Amino acid sequence: MSILVCGSMAYDSIMVFNDRFRNHILPEQIHILNVSFLVPDLRREFGGCAGNIAYNLKLLGADPLIMATVGEDSDPYRRRLDHLGLRQDHVREVRGTFTAQAFITTDLDDNQITAFHPGAMFHSHLNDVRDAAGAKLGIVAPDGRDGMLRHVQGFADAGLPFIFDPGQGLPILSGDELRHCLKLATWCTVNDYEMRLMSEKTGLSEAELAAEVDALIVTLGAEGSRIHAKGECVEIPAVKPDEILDPTGCGDAYRAGLLYGLANGWDWLQSGRLAAVMGAIKIAHRGGQNHRPTRDDIAARHLAAFGENPW
Repeated sequence: MSILVCGSMAYDSIMVFNDRFRNHILPEQIHILNVSFLVPDLRREFGGCAGNIAYNLKLLGADPLIMATVGEDSDPYRRRLDHLGLRQDHVREVRGTFTAQAFITTDLDDNQITAFHPGAMFHSHLNDVRDAAGAKLGIVAPDGRDGMLRHVQGFADAGLPFIFDPGQGLPILSGDELRHCLKLATWCTVNDYEMRLMSEKTGLSEAELAAEVDALIVTLGAEGSRIHAKGECVEIPAVKPDEILDPTGCGDAYRAGLLYGLANGWDWLQSGRLAAVMGAIKIAHRGGQNHRPTRDDIAARHLAAFGENPW
């Protein structure tokens, strides 16, 4: 069963400033801020919600379809997709743009200064879900505003079940737009902070939001996650990671686990447990796509955490 993953593809340039920002930013001069940080450590990661989710689905043995927009600088990412065996049928290059990218500088106190350039992501509405022949279910992950709204409508028009995952797109969607998306979505997933923001924007409580979809999944970081479905709440404990290096992409890894379970007809307890395992594996690695567990590795982590093999 093909899983259509709609969302962003991006480069993340991550730099480390071997000092503290507070030593170089004078509070009394903040109105004329002009600073420069020497960053001898730099790494460039492949990311974006669609890229990360598809990467994790491939690790699980699925064959996802990515629907995203990239810029004229996308050749390194495209070569990576080829190497991973991820199909690019619906990865559209938008001439005259850069691929979306974040520039993140971290200091010794783990404070961050981030600049994000959306680039081609703002043209995601050029793609159409209905062009993805063979897709049986999917996800609308954070992307350009118009693209997210178009993809939600496209899934509904095609009669395909899908997860609505507004994430970082919440600030650019109005309360009315969020309510409309929920009415069309089959399932919705957010983290606990996003849950509060969505509740504030829509005027609906968590219970009322859960009533709008077949299932509402709320992740709680180290506290696990809860899944509201059919009037019940399934509690999924967090899986203890080997170490905590980088939370970037953990939510995407979790969502891949959910999608894999849904595609295979699993119940919410099974799907949520696999999702938790995928998040724990990812957090022990830097970047969104540097973990490389085999299916046997994933099964072993699942067995250790929950006493059963997921397959």
